[in-house]
Amino acid sequence: MSAAGLYLKRNILILDEPTSVLTPDEADEVLSTLKKLTQAGQVTIVTITHKFREVNAFCDTVTILRRGKLVDTRPTTELDNDLMAEMMVGRRDTRGTVERETMMPGKVVLKLEGLSVADHVGQLAVDALDLDVRAGEIVGVAGVSGNGQREMVETLAGQRDAEAGRMLVHGEVYTAKRAEMIRHKIAYLPEEPLRNACVAEMSVAENMALRSFDQAPASPDGVRLKRSPMRETARKLIDAYRVTTPGPDAPIKALSGGNVQRAVLARELSSDGDLLIVANPCFGLDFAAVAEIRARIVQTRNRGAAVLLVSEDLDEILQLSDRIVVMFDGKLALQTDGKTADVGPIGRAMAGH
Repeated sequence: MSAAGLYLKRNILILDEPTSVLTPDEADEVLSTLKKLTQAGQVTIVTITHKFREVNAFCDTVTILRRGKLVDTRPTTELDNDLMAEMMVGRRDTRGTVERETMMPGKVVLKLEGLSVADHVGQLAVDALDLDVRAGEIVGVAGVSGNGQREMVETLAGQRDAEAGRMLVHGEVYTAKRAEMIRHKIAYLPEEPLRNACVAEMSVAENMALRSFDQAPASPDGVRLKRSPMRETARKLIDAYRVTTPGPDAPIKALSGGNVQRAVLARELSSDGDLLIVANPCFGLDFAAVAEIRARIVQTRNRGAAVLLVSEDLDEILQLSDRIVVMFDGKLALQTDGKTADVGPIGRAMAGH
């Protein structure tokens, strides 16, 4: 769309997250080209982004909005990341600094052995993939969209069958059935949770009970459903995870994206799972929701759970991961330690170089 606008000789370009599907090198190349055009006076660009690095490197002025209202407009040189974050959230103490406790990874919780998965047209999207995730670590899976990440996650969640290979959890063959997910304490936070992890017409309380509706206290005998304890459990989770909702009986589709995400995360983490599978958890959320969701993910890791984080946001991967792998064309193109990760090699691996 940027190229089309330039080809049509538009004087003003409005770009919404223009680098979301680009590698770091590609993003820098595109933004550098646009920057040169603005410096030459050929075009005016308004870009909407949450990436501080790109703001600092390529923007002349910054306008910050919070809840639909203008907070401030300043030259980029007058702002730093902390100040921008504070202005976006409204107060310094809610920025949700992510702190990973120093710990050695434990036993392998999730193991993929030669996993191959086809996409919706039958083409191989995941190709003989081998991957381990250990207790007490976050393994971040980076990559440009369309390189097998979605198919891998859907297979782990039981939404797609594998063509070959196998999955193991705690050393046992795992076929992603509900009973196995409960027994192995597997939690799953998909992208677009309202569509992929909720029944939109049902209430917040009913959606929060989807994992445990046939267990006490919601169902003492596994047959009859008692709504009173279900609502009480929902109220506790709403308070603990700060879900903004009129109440447990409100339809979940009426909640904001961030609050739907909080509600699903509350449901999935309420049982202190051993494995958390997360896909693009913060896409489209406001800064405060992003900070809180990321903090919850790290808290899960800090208590000893294994976390598989699949994200197209490289900044998120770098911030949260103990170990980083890059998927390209359905295979692992790179593995690196999170502490020593270098954006250059990661970006080249994302591009297949």
